[in-house]
Amino acid sequence: MNRIKEILKRQGRTQIWLAAQINRSYIVTTNYCNNKTQPNVAILVKMAHALEVDVRDLLSPTKP
Repeated sequence: MNRIKEILKRQGRTQIWLAAQINRSYIVTTNYCNNKTQPNVAILVKMAHALEVDVRDLLSPTKP
């Protein structure tokens, strides 16, 4: 699970903006934001850079 949508909302940014920043389609980005699919590490790094957050902030902690 990831926290991409939460961070976008907190920053007042849109999924369309993020899609342009990471060079992915809106549909793919929406699937990432809604946790339907998970981005690979390279895409997570691009997102973190675009959002100016640590890549770890994009990930939800796992339950034990």
